[in-house]
Amino acid sequence: MPHPDFTAFFSGTALDRLTAAIDLALVEDGPDLTSDAVFSPEDRLEAVVVAKQHTLVAGLPIAPIILDRCPEVHPYTLEMPVRDGDRLAPGDTALRVAGSARHILKAERVILNFMTHLSGIANLTHDYVTALEGTHTRLLDTRKTLPGLRHVEKYAVLVGGGLNHRIDLAEMLMLKDNHIDAAGSITAAVTRLRTAYAPCPPIEVECRTMEEVAEAVACHVDRIMLDNMTPEAMRAALGIIPRTIETETSGGVTLETIRSLALVGDRGPDFISVGRLTHSAPAADFSMRISKEHP
Repeated sequence: MPHPDFTAFFSGTALDRLTAAIDLALVEDGPDLTSDAVFSPEDRLEAVVVAKQHTLVAGLPIAPIILDRCPEVHPYTLEMPVRDGDRLAPGDTALRVAGSARHILKAERVILNFMTHLSGIANLTHDYVTALEGTHTRLLDTRKTLPGLRHVEKYAVLVGGGLNHRIDLAEMLMLKDNHIDAAGSITAAVTRLRTAYAPCPPIEVECRTMEEVAEAVACHVDRIMLDNMTPEAMRAALGIIPRTIETETSGGVTLETIRSLALVGDRGPDFISVGRLTHSAPAADFSMRISKEHP
C-alpha cells in the first residue's frame, strides 16, 4: 500500500489545522478526574494499541502530536512497529507507549478516535481502488469532509491509495450547477473566469446534460465532470469529449457500480470522485490495552 509522506503533507496551514483539531479534541475531553484520582503524578504504565480487525492503519504519526499537546505532558517513549498504509490482523500492535499513567490515559481516546476514523477511510478507499484495478480510471475524494478534519481525512485517502481532488476552493476553478445557473450559461461563466484571472488556473465544469457537455467542450475547459449521468449518457458524453480534456464522473458511485462506470465507452472516465470515502467510511476497530504497570 502507499506510504504517503506525513511530514510533507502536514506542513504550513495543514499542520496548523491538524494541531487545532487535536487541541479541540483534548479540550472536549476536559480534565480527567478519574485518572487524576486513581493515579499519582509518579505512577507509570506501558500500553499498546492493537487492531481488533483486519485493517489498514492510518494516523499513527498523529499519536506523538497528541501526547505532546496534552495539558499535562510527562516524558514518554513511543514505539510504532508499523507505519501508515500497512495492513494489520486482529491482535497486531500498532503502537506501544510508556510513561505517566495520567498522561497516557488522558490521550487514549483522542489517539484512538483519530486512528479509527482515518484507518476506516483508508480501508474504504482501498476497497474502491481495488475495484478499479485493470482500468485507467483513478479514484478521487471530494470536499465532503467533516468540518475541521479535511486535511487529515484527505491524508487518509492517500494512505488508502486514492488521490485528492481540491483541498479547498482556491485549488482549481470549478463551475458547479449553481454557478452555471446563476451566470446564465457555461460560456458566460468561463468567460468571466478567464477575464478575472490572467493566467487563468485550470477550469473544471460540472455537466448535467449532453448540451452542457458540448458547450464545455467548445469552451476548451481543462476537465469535464459528468454529474449523475446514466452509463448510457456517460458513453455518449465521452464520445464527444476530446482526449485533450480530462473527464470525471461523480454522483452516487458505489463499490458495486464503480468498475462498470470505469469501463463505459472506449476508455471510461479519467477520474471517478466518491464522496462517501470521507463522509460514510465505517470506523476501523482499535483498542488500547495496558501491557505493564509500574509502581
